[in-house]
Amino acid sequence: MAFTFRLKSFYYYLWALISAVYYRFPSNEIHVLGITGTKGKSTTLELVNIIFEEAGYKTALFSSVRAKIADRDENNKTGNSMPGHGVLQQFLRDAVEAECRYAFIEVTSQGVIQYRHRFIDFDWAMFLNLHKEHIEAHGGFENYRSAKVQFFKDVHNSIKKRFWNKGKKKSFFINIDDPEHLHFREALYDYDGVYFFSKDTISKKEYALHNPLLTEFFKENIAAAVRYAEVMGIEKDVIKSALSKFHGIPGRMNVIRDEKFTIVIDYAHTPDSLEKVYAFLKKNMKAKRLIAVLGSAGGGRDTWKRRVMGEIAARYCDEIILTDEDPYDEDPLRIMSHIKSGIMNTEFPIYKIHEIVNRKSAIRKALILAAKGDIVVLTGKGSEQWIHLSHGRRVLWNEEKVTEEI
Repeated sequence: MAFTFRLKSFYYYLWALISAVYYRFPSNEIHVLGITGTKGKSTTLELVNIIFEEAGYKTALFSSVRAKIADRDENNKTGNSMPGHGVLQQFLRDAVEAECRYAFIEVTSQGVIQYRHRFIDFDWAMFLNLHKEHIEAHGGFENYRSAKVQFFKDVHNSIKKRFWNKGKKKSFFINIDDPEHLHFREALYDYDGVYFFSKDTISKKEYALHNPLLTEFFKENIAAAVRYAEVMGIEKDVIKSALSKFHGIPGRMNVIRDEKFTIVIDYAHTPDSLEKVYAFLKKNMKAKRLIAVLGSAGGGRDTWKRRVMGEIAARYCDEIILTDEDPYDEDPLRIMSHIKSGIMNTEFPIYKIHEIVNRKSAIRKALILAAKGDIVVLTGKGSEQWIHLSHGRRVLWNEEKVTEEI
């Protein structure tokens, strides 16, 4: 097993090196920011991007949602937030050729353990948060955390490698609100280029988004983007102007208003993010009832969270429709039964639990149940373009479009 692990590591390392050589180490010619964390990476990248565009810079961005180079923009079709096999090196080379000055990249734990960050000369690294996710894929929370911290270590260590770094000053941004932030701070030893941010330091009146509700929901992301922009010398008026133009990103707290009720689509797929969405809607939108369409990924992915998510839904919601998300090779009914067991641990009425495997039919059921003043919350898919089924099959999916067609 150890030999197999070393062989796989060598394979990933070789891919990283060869692709960097092939594309002539493009990160040496452009400023690169890498953002890591369990949730909020894509939103923070978009906030940073709109600020720098407002400041007049040409930018490039690669996230789970899209790949953008200057004025060229397309959906991320790789299926990965941080793809390998030279995709990022090609992206950076294209950004350089398009005369972009800044590139903003999502950095994932899976990407780090597969060396996808190697030979990318990051100028800045940012830590947002750390929650229980991908635990089974990493063999435990400590391994998951270590993969995130390793990114910081690698960026820090590259300071000494003048051949790659060319003496660039590197900076690190850490969210001190997160309980795990000390692990990232320790990785930097006594390095002085470390900046901290906290959502409590951001004034909602001073740094407000187009939608006041989104300002509250994305407060952590705003704090991160503002702190980075300030350190980079972007003027306060430019930051404020940029944020006022931000309307959110696909699949993150997207609101569809009907004549009678409201529909909210969000990517939330972890217990923490799910509770954040439900609690926010209960507090700020004052729904008469909260109707949840809820699923969980299959394929053995973080099975522990299913029961927990069921319990959370039971605490906040008035009707729960259990359905498909991405079952892969796992029985959808089995996944739903795990979530249901969490609901049954509470006093939630069993007649208000509905089990409908087909996601479109589940959404239709939720809309039928909805009455004036209710909020229907669709979580788990967000802007994802596919539902992944058994034997590698997948079905084209657009949550917002499907909802509007019903």
